[in-house]
Amino acid sequence: MSDGFLMEVCVDSVESAINAERGGAGRIELCCNLLEGGLTPSTGLLQVVKESVRIPVYVMIRPRAGDFLYSDWEAEVMKRDIEQMKIHRADGLVFGALTEDGRVDTELCMELLAASRPLPVTFHRAFDMVHDSAVALEALISLGFERILTSGCDSSALEGLPVIKRLVEQAKDRIVIMPGGGITERNLQRILEASGSQEFHCSARSSKDSTMKFRNSNVSMGGSLSIPEYAVKVADVTKVRTLNAIAKNIL
Repeated sequence: MSDGFLMEVCVDSVESAINAERGGAGRIELCCNLLEGGLTPSTGLLQVVKESVRIPVYVMIRPRAGDFLYSDWEAEVMKRDIEQMKIHRADGLVFGALTEDGRVDTELCMELLAASRPLPVTFHRAFDMVHDSAVALEALISLGFERILTSGCDSSALEGLPVIKRLVEQAKDRIVIMPGGGITERNLQRILEASGSQEFHCSARSSKDSTMKFRNSNVSMGGSLSIPEYAVKVADVTKVRTLNAIAKNIL
C-alpha cells in the first residue's frame, strides 16, 4: 500500500496471493472459481493464504454463480460460511444480495452484516445489477458497508467510468467506491484520473502452463463451457507491480 491509494487483487490460489503481495497489492480478495465471477473459497485455502501473506485478506461469500437473489437455504449457507471465515482469521468479507426487482436486499444484508461483525464488509459487484445505483448507494451507506466494488453498472470499469465518477461524488467519503472489472495497465490511469477513486480492484493474471507431462486431450473436466485443462491463471507479479507503479505516478 502506498500513500493515497490501495490496490486490491482478487485471487483464487495461494500462489496468486503470494504474487499479489510481492507485486505491491495492499489487500487480497480471496475467492474460488474466478471464471464465474468468484465464489466462496474453502477454509483450507484461507488458512494457507493467511499463513503465506501479511496483507489483509477479504473473503468472498457467494454460495453459487448466477444472480444475487438468494433463497433461505442459500442465505443460511452464507451465514455459516461467514462464521467459518471469521474462525479462520479472515480480515474482512465481501458479499451482496438483491431483491427480485433489483434493489439491495436490506433485510438479508442486515443479517449478514450482523453475522460479520466486527469485520469490515465490501458490497461486491451485485451492485452493478441494481435498478437504481444512486438509491442503492444510499442504502449501502445506511447499512454500514465499508466499500462498494463496481464497474459502474457496465461491462467494465472503463465503460462505466461516468457512473463511477458520479458515485464517488455522491458518496462524499461516506463509503469507499472501488472501481473493478477489466482494469489493466492500458486503462488504469484513465480510470483513476477520471473517477477520483483511491482504491481499485484487479486480477492482474497471466496464463501459466501446467507441468503435467502426460496429457489426455480427449477428456475435459468442465461442463458445457470448456476451459483448458493444462493451464491455470495466476496473478502475475510483473503486472501487479506495473499497476502499482501507474497508480503511484497518478496519485
